[in-house]
Amino acid sequence: MTSKIIFTGKTHNTNGRDGGTRSSDGQLDIKFKQPHPAAEHLFGAAWSACYMGAIELAASQRQIKLPAGTSVDAEIDLNAEEGSYFLSARLNVSVPGIDPAVARELLAAAHSICPYSKATHGQVNVETNLI
Repeated sequence: MTSKIIFTGKTHNTNGRDGGTRSSDGQLDIKFKQPHPAAEHLFGAAWSACYMGAIELAASQRQIKLPAGTSVDAEIDLNAEEGSYFLSARLNVSVPGIDPAVARELLAAAHSICPYSKATHGQVNVETNLI
């Protein structure tokens, strides 16, 4: 089986007082004074957007219509321990009007679909909370 690239995101980052990041297509253009907390915010935004898409796909595969109020709030922690840095995360998901057991099934399935969840599996301690 040969993989097919669906999309390539390209960004350019600079440091200093006028530092920031810009995507090659111009959709993202953010100025920041220091890389943190910008990196954690950007990672959280990207992961939660991807995870939302994975929830939508999991629901579609099961012929479940998601309500309009479905949302994912990501919290990304930068941790330090003995001179080493690492991330931890919480994905807080709201799927109003869906039976909690069904919603939990969708959230579990979404982790097996979402490339960010796959990339961080075993590397980032993540809690997925149905709220």
